[in-house]
Amino acid sequence: MTTPLLEVENLTKYFTLNDDIVSRIAGKSRTLKAVDDISFSINAGETLGLVGESGCGKSTTGRLITRLIEPTSGAIRIGGEDLLAFDRPRMMAARKQMQLVFQDPYSSLNPRKTIMQILGRPLEIHEPATSWRDRRERVLELLNLVGLGREHIDRYPHEFSGGQRQRIAIARALAVNPALVIGDEPVSALDVSVQAQILNLFRELQERLQLTYLFIAHDLSVIRHISDRVAVMYVGKIVETGPVSDIFAAPLHPYTRALMAAVPEADPDMPAPKLMLQGEVATPIDPPPGCRLCRRCPIATPNCETDPPPLREVAPAHFVACHNL
Repeated sequence: MTTPLLEVENLTKYFTLNDDIVSRIAGKSRTLKAVDDISFSINAGETLGLVGESGCGKSTTGRLITRLIEPTSGAIRIGGEDLLAFDRPRMMAARKQMQLVFQDPYSSLNPRKTIMQILGRPLEIHEPATSWRDRRERVLELLNLVGLGREHIDRYPHEFSGGQRQRIAIARALAVNPALVIGDEPVSALDVSVQAQILNLFRELQERLQLTYLFIAHDLSVIRHISDRVAVMYVGKIVETGPVSDIFAAPLHPYTRALMAAVPEADPDMPAPKLMLQGEVATPIDPPPGCRLCRRCPIATPNCETDPPPLREVAPAHFVACHNL
């Protein structure tokens, strides 16, 4: 059996809130469970799409995997090695294997640096023996790889469009030849036509460089286009995972079904989607101990409020966290 490139096991991140208004009035701290005991894996060459509404913990998950944020507990293994056991020097070396493309192509690039300086910086850190001339040649290769030219190398970020800036951000992520690229909603800030171009670029680069992706998004059409498998996240928990064809053709979890129902139809004569979820929306601040969806779910039973449902396989490679399915 092949070892997955990335394994995330019981990953948890809690934030203690002791300076917000409610905490001060109550006289005690509260806990924000941003990511709560999630597990998944990604095989080499595969794309896992992580989807959910804003605030569900998707971006926090990406930052935990790269240790930009330190987890509260859990395990993160890349190539079988536990990243959480690494000290600073070993973690610095491990970051060559995984890189992150951020959501905002405007704030993620230093406006005071040229493209040569921005793309050359990863090489300075991870390959300090490389000469300036060799670094410049490598930067030119990276620009060509993402569809930009030699004339762009000495320009500044403000001289580029949003789509071009995101191409530069992708080039920066590829500078040190990573095995895993995490895209944190990398097309959500772009126009629809530019989104398609960047998504096609991601696919071309994956085939060309044998990359593995964790692709984070809230747009279901983006996830459907780019992913091999999908993980659906709700209030810090993964509620359903499976092949992209299964998730979109036959979603099982009530939250996944509601997400699919909320997708607008292009045909104006189509009836408005029927949303199944009503009632109190759970938040990651002191959520219910059981299923996060229990107070909105149409098939909830009393044990849903108190017992967290485990992810269990209901079809080949298709897992759902629900007591009643």
